[in-house]
Amino acid sequence: MSLKKPLLICVVGATAIGKTSLAIKLAQAFSTEIISADSRQFFKEMNIGTAVPSKEELEAIPHHFIQNKSIFEDYSVGDFERDALSLITDIFEKKKLLIMVGGSGLYVDALVKGLDTFPEVPSEIREQLNFELNEKGLETLQNELKKADPTYFEKVDIQNPHRVIRALEIYRATGKPYSSFLNKEAINRDFETLYIGLTAERELIYGRINHRVDQMIEAGLIDEAKSLLPHKERNALQTVGYRELFEYFEGKISKEEAISEIKKNTRRFAKRQNTWFKKNEEIHWFNYKTDASTIIDFIKEKNAL
Repeated sequence: MSLKKPLLICVVGATAIGKTSLAIKLAQAFSTEIISADSRQFFKEMNIGTAVPSKEELEAIPHHFIQNKSIFEDYSVGDFERDALSLITDIFEKKKLLIMVGGSGLYVDALVKGLDTFPEVPSEIREQLNFELNEKGLETLQNELKKADPTYFEKVDIQNPHRVIRALEIYRATGKPYSSFLNKEAINRDFETLYIGLTAERELIYGRINHRVDQMIEAGLIDEAKSLLPHKERNALQTVGYRELFEYFEGKISKEEAISEIKKNTRRFAKRQNTWFKKNEEIHWFNYKTDASTIIDFIKEKNAL
């Protein structure tokens, strides 16, 4: 049966597993374009540390949401949902198929499912809020919640740190108040979705991550991070690969320790990515070595293309 709606193919999986390469081959096979759902790659000042596709890769296929924002702009998953929906609506007027690629599960879910149910929140946001609770006290978080979500502030037990943090982590992750997610109905998109996941043995993924970090260091990540040190408080820079080097620049750890921490924290990030995606029973998993032609044939057969 032919598709009644256009098709969004989501290429997902852990960092460093080969999603970009596969997405380009799929886009070439189906003569279409690529949307990035990698929240770290939105920012033009962050190039080496976010593994942005190479110049050759970007020129091979039209890419969207790659280095299209500045770290000085606040850009939430809610903003991405709005902008991406607008863009793909335009693209689907010309093409019946589009590729989305990325390891940011929250952003993939936002576009495919909408933010009408409580999204999972990256652990970094929760950790940051707990840090602020210990450093600044509950009242600071209460004041932020009152400003961000006065409706929920009037309902919640504001003396309960867990409740306050839960509301704020949703707000910080999505840019939308906690109360806006209450009692919503499921969203039906005007497109079909097919998930393609890449997988590999954990040790192999970890080895690829370690190698990629070494390549980043050789490519100039330390200088890139040093240039961003004056802006280290920006939300976009609260991420692996930059936080560790900021600690090195401030004399808290050695350069070797910083590089080791980047590898360790990236491995942890990959583990969280896998945990997130494994919960999605709609994903069709392929070994990372699978030839692209096999996956292309699967897509054609699955969707009568």
